[in-house]
Amino acid sequence: MTKKTCIFEYQKKNMKQFILICGAMLMLTCHVSPQSLIEKIAVEEQKLVELQSREDSLQEIIDALKLQGIRELIFEKGLPGTSGLEEVTEHSAMFLCYDEKHEQAKWVVHIVSTDIVQGNISRTNDFREDPLIITGTACKDDYWYSGYDRGHLAPSADFRWSQTALSESYFYSNMSPQKPELNRKRWADLENSIRQYVEENGEPVFVVTGGVLRDGLPVLKAEKTKNNVSIPEYFYKVVADLEGDEIKGIAFLMPNGNCDYPVFSYAVSIDSVEALTGIDFFASLPVESQKMIESDYDISLWQSNRGKGENKPLTGKKLPKGCFNAVQAKSLTGKTLSICGTVVSTKYSEKSGATFINLDRKFPNQIFSIVIWKTDKDNFSYDLSTLEGKTICVHGLIQDYNGTTTVYAKNEKEISILDED
Repeated sequence: MTKKTCIFEYQKKNMKQFILICGAMLMLTCHVSPQSLIEKIAVEEQKLVELQSREDSLQEIIDALKLQGIRELIFEKGLPGTSGLEEVTEHSAMFLCYDEKHEQAKWVVHIVSTDIVQGNISRTNDFREDPLIITGTACKDDYWYSGYDRGHLAPSADFRWSQTALSESYFYSNMSPQKPELNRKRWADLENSIRQYVEENGEPVFVVTGGVLRDGLPVLKAEKTKNNVSIPEYFYKVVADLEGDEIKGIAFLMPNGNCDYPVFSYAVSIDSVEALTGIDFFASLPVESQKMIESDYDISLWQSNRGKGENKPLTGKKLPKGCFNAVQAKSLTGKTLSICGTVVSTKYSEKSGATFINLDRKFPNQIFSIVIWKTDKDNFSYDLSTLEGKTICVHGLIQDYNGTTTVYAKNEKEISILDED
């Protein structure tokens, strides 16, 4: 057996097989006994174990330093104002103000770090009472079989880079009763949208979350209820990017139930949430900085690349009398009505010759489409692609086309452009 053959066999087989096949050759050429070779391998393997242990220790140190940095940032810039009677509780990666009367946090503030990009820690689901709340928190019995989810205020997925922080997100002090149709749908979409912003922009954001608490709210009624846990009618999430020269803020307010509209339809100013809750967000920031992030908001600055092309459906005075928006259209299938919205995309299909026009939300997440078949295209005097960005109304029979609410327009009289001079 040649040395080359021996090396090839080593690549194919494990070490013990290698020794059996090539041992004699190695002893002849390298003057190393099989026993000595095994001992050398054991020494190197032990070095590898020690190296891996050292790597784990260093990672723990790095994570601890990151958590310390997050707490310092929150303390410096992210805490809402409090009264002398309110107590702020500090955890590894979040601060909260617990409201004993409602058995949940008045607010929870945390930072969505850029470390979430590499984070891969799974949910722990270790729901438990918060030992730092002296008065005690809600517990499993309060929620179990109540019909409400234990809704995270600071979501566990935002801490998937830290085992400690992720586990602490399961304290009941970080829970609030949410209807399943909110917690598992639009609220989850909102949390994902914020993470997408951080991932795409490479900048951390401050997030303050809570239910809108007030006197007279109903309470959870489970089989073994121990505490009176209030059920908020609305939930808010306040977000601020304080990195770089252009700081900005936005807030979201969602009802505790089914939310039909896309995420950014629930965007509001931080000032409006302050007026509703009486909470002074980002109280430690300079007054000018507070005005900059709290008085106005621009949803286009917060939409991720995956979320671009989403507009707020028309409501209130913006929606012409007797007309309906793209979201409302879903419940009006089978009726002949006028549906209005902003054209976010027009797509021509070479295969069918049809043009698909989406209102308020782009493909593949479209909520309403106008379809103009090839045979009807000549009934339009203008290039259909010029409708992009314009607010229009289409009149026709509302139908379902492969799960998308659709109107088939046959001529340009059925489409009116609202924002033309």
